[in-house]
Amino acid sequence: MDERIPFEPKRVSVYLDFVSLWIRALGFILRRYGDRAIEPAAALIDSMGELYRYAAQVYRQNLSTTRRPRYLKNPRFIIIHLTDPHLLCVPSLHVMVVVRAYTQFRQILRTFNEEDLLKPQIEELYRGALEITEAVLYVKQHSVNCVPAALYSMTRFQEEFFPPQEARSFTQNLFRSPHDLAPGDDGRIREYISQLYGQFTEEGKTSEDWRFPILKFLDPLRRRE
Repeated sequence: MDERIPFEPKRVSVYLDFVSLWIRALGFILRRYGDRAIEPAAALIDSMGELYRYAAQVYRQNLSTTRRPRYLKNPRFIIIHLTDPHLLCVPSLHVMVVVRAYTQFRQILRTFNEEDLLKPQIEELYRGALEITEAVLYVKQHSVNCVPAALYSMTRFQEEFFPPQEARSFTQNLFRSPHDLAPGDDGRIREYISQLYGQFTEEGKTSEDWRFPILKFLDPLRRRE
């Protein structure tokens, strides 16, 4: 499945937008609501740090990687090669961050009773999250497995923000815009992500440790020293 994802350096700007996405959401909230937004804005910032610690619970047990091209024609890729080690793939922290950005932004607007009024802003973040998720595969050349693991992690992180039905909807909206996949591969990839997310979710129901389904999946792939 991974071999069906072409390397697309033209999408590097989208890939590198994963931090700016939630920073823009933060700025919008502070501009619109002023002092009333300080507490929810702080919670958004704190949640990003929590995501890093949450994903690290898997990384400390099993670091994962894939092969990526060494591409230096664009200066932005030099930054990626120098500062963004090709590890921490499963689950994808990039995907976790952008999912959290749009879901928590939406929740904050609900607390101010403006979710319906500001649907275009929510949709903008949502579309950005989809595009960055795709760019993680196109540019970083992460495995397709990184996506369902990230979506499952977000469901376990805070299910009321990202329940299974939303994870499935998010999956079904991937690769709906013009893409560089071969005909039919978009559907195959969505189906695979949906299937593996479902597998993780079912296995997680009977496990006290949320990490168990991911670590179980990774263990056969572990390089034995």
